[in-house]
Amino acid sequence: MKPSVLSAVFALALLLTFSLRAQAPAVVPASSEPHHHLVLENPYIRALRVGIPKSDATLLHEHKAPYVFVSLGPADFSNEVAGKPPARVKMVDGQVGYSRGGFVHLVRTDADEPFNNVTVELLHAQGEPRNLCDKIVPSDLGACDISGDPPNAPVGTRPLMETDEIRVDAITVRRNGDVMDKPHPRPGLLMAVSGAPIKVARIPAVKTQTLHVGEMMWLPLAAQPRLTVEDGPETRLVLISFKD
Repeated sequence: MKPSVLSAVFALALLLTFSLRAQAPAVVPASSEPHHHLVLENPYIRALRVGIPKSDATLLHEHKAPYVFVSLGPADFSNEVAGKPPARVKMVDGQVGYSRGGFVHLVRTDADEPFNNVTVELLHAQGEPRNLCDKIVPSDLGACDISGDPPNAPVGTRPLMETDEIRVDAITVRRNGDVMDKPHPRPGLLMAVSGAPIKVARIPAVKTQTLHVGEMMWLPLAAQPRLTVEDGPETRLVLISFKD
């Protein structure tokens, strides 16, 4: 083949390479995707409030770290992971999930309803996830001890799952005046998932806050919060506790 022909072939291949790269969608970190809004960050977590209107889609974004996610309201969406066929996902209000991360995807709300959740990226290595009372990850159920909360107690706690670094609990606070919770031996993230607003008070060096659905606060080590359901029969929360 003549040198001029070789040069032309090489130039054409180079042009096609640059063209394909230009057409490939850019990938952004989850925290930089416009539908993901940073709410709270510290050495343990990066908490993102996610809101996608109906008939919309996120940008292609990357989840490097493992994360816990909680659905705020029912959800029906297309999860499109790079390199895989789209997957239909349906979730109920307050459903908790866990992902190991390490993938790129986009979420498409093609079922004519919005998608809202809280995504909590875990900034420490987690080890192997394990189910407790609920099937959160694909494995058998584990130890499920709910003996400490009698039926209709003002505060009910249900252990959901754990890793080497965290434990995730579902908490129900029923309206029964002010409830002083037992001391919390570990630091953790408290999130309001559904129900009435709840006031969280009497934590040293932490300002009293009223949490509405989708809002959260950090509980320091050995906190003993006073929880008050403000207007309604009960409030459901999720608590991620950190063992380290």
